[in-house]
Amino acid sequence: MNRMRELVDILNRYGYEYYVLDAPTVSDKEYDRLYDELTLLEKETGEIYPDSPTRRVGGEPLKEFEPHTHINRLYSMDKAQSEDAIREWIKRCEKLRNEAVSGGNELPKLSYVIEHKFDGLTLCLTYKEGKLVQAATRGNGVTGEAILPQALTINSIPLSIPFSGTIEVHGECYMRLSTLEKYNKTAKEPLKNARNGAAGALRNLDPQVTKSRNLDACFYNVNYIEGKSFSSQEEMLVFLKENRFPTSECELFAENEKEVIEKIREIEEKRGELDYLIDGAVVKIRDFSTREALGSTEKFPRWAVAFKFEAEEVTALLEDVTWEIGRSGKLTPLAHVSPVEIAGATVKRATLNNYGDIVRKRVKIGARVWLRRSNEVIPEIMGRVDEYVEGEREVLKPEFCPGCGTKLEERGAHIFCPNRLGCTEQIVMRLKHFSGREAMDIEAFSEKTARQMIKELGVSEPSDLYRLTFERLSQLDRFGEKKAQNLLDAIEKSKSVKLDSFIFALGIPNVGRKTARDLAEKYGNLDAFMKATEEDLLTVDEIGAIVARSIVEYFEDNETKYECLRLLDFGVSPVWEKKAIGGAFTGMTVVVTGTLSSLSRSEAEEKIRDAGGKAASSVSKKTSLVVAGENAGSKLTKARELGIRVIGEEEFLSMLK
Repeated sequence: MNRMRELVDILNRYGYEYYVLDAPTVSDKEYDRLYDELTLLEKETGEIYPDSPTRRVGGEPLKEFEPHTHINRLYSMDKAQSEDAIREWIKRCEKLRNEAVSGGNELPKLSYVIEHKFDGLTLCLTYKEGKLVQAATRGNGVTGEAILPQALTINSIPLSIPFSGTIEVHGECYMRLSTLEKYNKTAKEPLKNARNGAAGALRNLDPQVTKSRNLDACFYNVNYIEGKSFSSQEEMLVFLKENRFPTSECELFAENEKEVIEKIREIEEKRGELDYLIDGAVVKIRDFSTREALGSTEKFPRWAVAFKFEAEEVTALLEDVTWEIGRSGKLTPLAHVSPVEIAGATVKRATLNNYGDIVRKRVKIGARVWLRRSNEVIPEIMGRVDEYVEGEREVLKPEFCPGCGTKLEERGAHIFCPNRLGCTEQIVMRLKHFSGREAMDIEAFSEKTARQMIKELGVSEPSDLYRLTFERLSQLDRFGEKKAQNLLDAIEKSKSVKLDSFIFALGIPNVGRKTARDLAEKYGNLDAFMKATEEDLLTVDEIGAIVARSIVEYFEDNETKYECLRLLDFGVSPVWEKKAIGGAFTGMTVVVTGTLSSLSRSEAEEKIRDAGGKAASSVSKKTSLVVAGENAGSKLTKARELGIRVIGEEEFLSMLK
């Protein structure tokens, strides 16, 4: 039994490090070995500890949910629909605070904490003697539905905590957008959005369904605690973290009305960068004695308010689907929808991944669909709203290329036009990518210029650009001598190019800007890169089987391989300078967060690489240093939680000297 207790404690600690801190200290293989050992011991003894991680597997379906009465009432939140409403709320708080002070209360000056308003499902957990004994939905605030078997499947929820008294914690259950995307790739019935994915799973009678959704949780309030009290929001959050509860990545503080509005705007601006849905920001008074003095109405506390953002998920009528041709010949469906407001912008188009995506989501022209805004310029269609609409019609799979009329080919999940050198749309997209700023950086080259060259000069490959002459260019319509010479100068200048930019310019499928840089760092010259095997490519950080296969196939194809060699014959000379050993950041993984006044983020990351370091986009236990500029958010919070060194812009620039 001692070994079982030891294994439970060890595995729970490892689970907390992995699911909450995102900083695992043990390999998956070692975790699985210990988990299997615990499972075997439980089978042999017939005993299972209440906080054993084996309880997370999900049990038998329930017949119905039992009601659960919360220890303390779970209040809803007053809402503010505008910044003026926030200002009015602050004035009311100041008035109530001043009245309380006049009545003899000693209260500090008002200050505020601003947090994300999660778009998920409210969750309330009860612990006794350090063990999770109940989980429930909010319900009407007094009584909810008991959902302990479902909650046990959420890996970020602690099964046991250090605090030994009775406690009730209040938070939100949600589904990450990356999890939703992964789930929908294989699901027979794709989920329409992340909120429905979380709410539908948590309130499903079958815990196995809940488990399949890989939900997350975040906690922001202690609704009841036995024998303990808190003086401020910060003290309560520290307590939650010390007891292994996942807390919000966003905790911003403000001292006055102006700062509150600024922080709300900051959260809304960065909303699209998040891996989960938020539909607003919650503003709370930090001091608990002030909260007590302000009290609550029948419906909500007076010391908190929720500011609602513009909706990021809306419905629209699907009017048509057209097909766009990419540089590789791949056709991508583009949805045309009735104009609709989403997150403050009018949207008329939305993305669909491929024809299989259209079929799985049961998308039909004439039916209403769900749209979700993400980091992309245009939103994505998540699924249809109604089961059937009279007059709806199928989206037909194209048989011939809409650009050149060539019969299309199916390759895996995608449709391709095989007419690589004769399809104008493919050539335009290849030239546009090749000449782009992050690739060969050919100034004054535009899509319009590309179309003109294809039509009048017979250009079909990027290498054709290096055969252009002044005489041929200056004869083009609206191409004067100066414009012709400027373009020739830009093309000549592009021959001296960094290896990573050249690799990116080739347009190898699945090779983005960062991957190109990693490949250049690994191989150092083009010849070594072109000869790399699939096995060797897999040794490069963050390159998986799909990317490795794409690279090998690119150079196995005679057309693309010889196009690369033609570029070299015309004088293109990719070079790579190894970073100097002994630079200020040699051997360090550095994350830049927030806004720097003297450098853009990409410029700062380039300087980190020039000084021998690795520039990373996210904070983890492997991070050596975080450079924090103005309005640094969740990455700064996480760095402090993990004890990672944080420096400001001034110190960063000083280290580079």
